[in-house]
Amino acid sequence: MRTIRRREAIKRACEEIVLDPGSASKTPDRIVLVTGGAGFIGSALCRHLVRGGRTRIINLDKLTYAGSLAALAEVEGSPLYRFVQGDIADTSLVAALLREEQVDAIIHLAAESHVDRSIAAPDIFIETNITGTFRLIEAALAYWRSLEGGARARFRFHHVSTDEVFGDLPFDDSRFSELSSYRPSSPYAASKAAADHLVRAWHHTYGLPVVISNCSNNYGPHQHAEKLIPLTIARAVRQQALPVYGAGNNIRDWLHVDDHARALEAVMRRGTSGESYAIGARAERSNIAVVTAICDLLDVRLPVPGGSPRRNLIRFVEDRPGHDRRYAIDPSRIERELGWRAETGFAEGLAATIDWYLAGAVAPPASGSA
Repeated sequence: MRTIRRREAIKRACEEIVLDPGSASKTPDRIVLVTGGAGFIGSALCRHLVRGGRTRIINLDKLTYAGSLAALAEVEGSPLYRFVQGDIADTSLVAALLREEQVDAIIHLAAESHVDRSIAAPDIFIETNITGTFRLIEAALAYWRSLEGGARARFRFHHVSTDEVFGDLPFDDSRFSELSSYRPSSPYAASKAAADHLVRAWHHTYGLPVVISNCSNNYGPHQHAEKLIPLTIARAVRQQALPVYGAGNNIRDWLHVDDHARALEAVMRRGTSGESYAIGARAERSNIAVVTAICDLLDVRLPVPGGSPRRNLIRFVEDRPGHDRRYAIDPSRIERELGWRAETGFAEGLAATIDWYLAGAVAPPASGSA
């Protein structure tokens, strides 16, 4: 009875919500548990879904070093949003949330994700990305088995993964797709590959309705300062040395986080159970091209006294072990089957990201290299 009363109260409150301009008020048609919703991608997803007005979010996040409640300030007062601090490996907590909120879907983003950290200390990647995912899908399976009728048919477990599980590509025109073989290079990529395999196994063995998405490198507002783009912005603003691994020739396929959030909703709502979707924007850039673009954009916005170009701050450093050469995604399937397409061009998105960081006075730089 308590669960029914809670859901009815939520629906009444949500009837008063005003959606984006031009939209009418609606009762949410999905209740979704988002794991890792205080992270970079997770917080963008929470903001996107709450803005849309159709989805109620329960955000389960452990609040590790990479989590930020500030990235969720926009939605924290909404009746469509609830934050719970907790661990995905806490099966009792997850089970209680699923039952209490009568969750329709889980979007699983909670993960350790920094490659350099995985090389230095892989144990936490095994614990979170593999064991944590195992505990979560066990709770999801038990909950799904308790459902009946339309609720059972509607349920989805959406596992959010990375293109790094596929290894790397040569410097040619090849791209990763849903049919690519798994060849992870780093402890991080191996841990995510293992999680992908667990999720698929729970679908094939137990029938758990799952979808998997593998994305390319994300960028945009609220990204942790250890990542390439915010690290370079912060150091370049302060006119500090800009370390770049090797010769900077490693290529990544860049996806704006807001485009990714839209894709995740599309996969959760319209994806076919048991299938996977590769998400990318066809925006390949070498690391050195990204760093020099940031330098040039900052030189226009924040000229260095004396006119010295920030490109002079670039310092090439010893490459990291097992550094993948190139990532690139073919997103044809999600474009064709789910009607999603990236909307933000890289030049436009990078400029807007720099402006966002400058408006926030730029967070202190973390250590690291591109």
